[in-house]
Amino acid sequence: MLRRTALAVSLLLIASLTATPAAADTPTIKIENNATQPVFSRADAITQTVFVEVAGTDSDADGQPDRVAVDILRPKETDQGLKVPVIMEASPYYAGGNDVANHPVDVDENGNPLPSTLRSLLTVKDAGPFDGYYDNFFVPRGYAIALVENIGSGRATGCPTTGDPAETAGPKAAIDWLNGRARGFDAAGNPVAATWSTGNVGMIGTSYNGTLPNAVATTGVQGLKTIVPIAAISSWYDYYRANGGVLAPGGYQGEDADVLARYVLTRQNGQAVCGALMDRIEAEQDRITGDYSPFWDARNYLNDVRKVKASVFVAHGLNDWNVKTKQAVQWWDALGKRNIPRKIWLHQGTHRDPFSLRAKEWLRQLHGWFDQWLYNIDSGIMREPQADVEIAPGQWGQHASWPIPGSANIPLWLGSGGKLGLLPRPLSARESFVDQKARTAEQLVETVPAADPNRLAYVTKELKTDVRVSGTPKISLRASFTKGASPYLTALLVDFGTDSRPTGALVPTGETWCYGQGVPGDTGCTAIRTHAVAETPYKIVSRGWLDARNRNRMDRTEPLRPGKEYTFTWDFQPQDYLFKKGHKLGVVILSTDHDYTLRYPAGTNIRVTPGLSSLRLPIVFGSLN
Repeated sequence: MLRRTALAVSLLLIASLTATPAAADTPTIKIENNATQPVFSRADAITQTVFVEVAGTDSDADGQPDRVAVDILRPKETDQGLKVPVIMEASPYYAGGNDVANHPVDVDENGNPLPSTLRSLLTVKDAGPFDGYYDNFFVPRGYAIALVENIGSGRATGCPTTGDPAETAGPKAAIDWLNGRARGFDAAGNPVAATWSTGNVGMIGTSYNGTLPNAVATTGVQGLKTIVPIAAISSWYDYYRANGGVLAPGGYQGEDADVLARYVLTRQNGQAVCGALMDRIEAEQDRITGDYSPFWDARNYLNDVRKVKASVFVAHGLNDWNVKTKQAVQWWDALGKRNIPRKIWLHQGTHRDPFSLRAKEWLRQLHGWFDQWLYNIDSGIMREPQADVEIAPGQWGQHASWPIPGSANIPLWLGSGGKLGLLPRPLSARESFVDQKARTAEQLVETVPAADPNRLAYVTKELKTDVRVSGTPKISLRASFTKGASPYLTALLVDFGTDSRPTGALVPTGETWCYGQGVPGDTGCTAIRTHAVAETPYKIVSRGWLDARNRNRMDRTEPLRPGKEYTFTWDFQPQDYLFKKGHKLGVVILSTDHDYTLRYPAGTNIRVTPGLSSLRLPIVFGSLN
């Protein structure tokens, strides 16, 4: 007995001694100043492609599970025992897109489309694999990059479904594979395992590529430690609809869920395999009523925010009229109610990655974020202020949270004669306007303060102090529809006053910054850019839309009785904006918003009771007297 025990101890000792040199030879990451350091070679990194089976999902109904293609870039040391986490970007755009006609937006009195020659196509850069900044910066620091080609696109199978659970299942399966829970194969069909992966994944991306992280996070998939949704959607209804009305993303009038699905349908034999599904999406999205429905409910990630286990770093442009600010803010608020660790950037740009306008600080914080959540390094990022907000071009502030703490909803009352102020004017006479569909909102605003038969405008006196708005403005309008077909009410929050404002474009400063290791065709450097600005006499700060037939519920169309007064209440897009001293703050009311809403026949007459109508603004500081 004692001899057997002694022998066992001797064998364990030998095993431990022989294991020590192997363990010592295993490559490891380097950490200095609580941050991973660039000690691995981007040029020598290993690339591989794996086809991951999406178990339980057969979106093309061919009797086989869908598959997604995953392109991987990882340090060569991962073949020598180094295990690394993964930064993942899933996308339906890697294979480019198809030419697809948008829907006509000029409709008859029943909302049926009229013949149109409108052909506005989506444009997406067809980037090569690992084209961007993730690989140059993060691979040398001990991260792998995984690009997931989503279902129905490129080398994947299945059919695109514009945001529903079948689409979400693609990148989720890739995370499962990285954790040993899904099957992966090489191009020859041989099984492949992610033996080099720690299983920790962070998803990141912009626009559609940022929306997929939101979607996957709501599955609660194990291994997804953090997401960085940039200019991302949290509810597809709010991308293509607003308060019961059909609405376009800015710049793409007539686009809808079916158009986008057809655009990204780039898989082999896609039209033949997925054509019936595309037609079903077109029918179920309902461009007649614009009502919320089961179709949209299946694409609303707010429904499942309780399942989110990952931390979330939100970034969004305050001038993004493609994916509007409501998408970020309603997601941000829902996460806050669940005490999800979170951080937010709000910038003065449009629909873009913050790297393009504040590269050095963005990468500093993003580096700390991924080190914190994927390597469990106390990088200090969670002790920094929660919100970074760019209030003017290049003028950034950090805040404890967002909306900026201390903001309070202040009512401003509409009054006859175009007045807007703190005091109610209950005896104000009724005023009316007639809808038109030819002029844009900008053309209707630029005539203020002159009267215009096609809109109403209410403006404050010159502001005596700067006034900062932070949050979601709302409007309550007492009004009646006396005749005509258009059911829309559009409200514009406007800053009247000449100022130098961002145009949405960026211009180089002349400085170049090399942030990472370069390879042929990719220097790892970027031109530092700043906002282009132009002097303008006004700015439409925010917009809000309502289908008046959905005055009670966005999922139910209710007829309007001609001449009957109703109280209509709806929200603007959230904003953080500084109205400067000497400027005037205004609200402009119209019906058709030429660049966003459907365009019904002109002639609808809308009568407003200003004295019973008000604008509510979330004010941080400043006087409106």
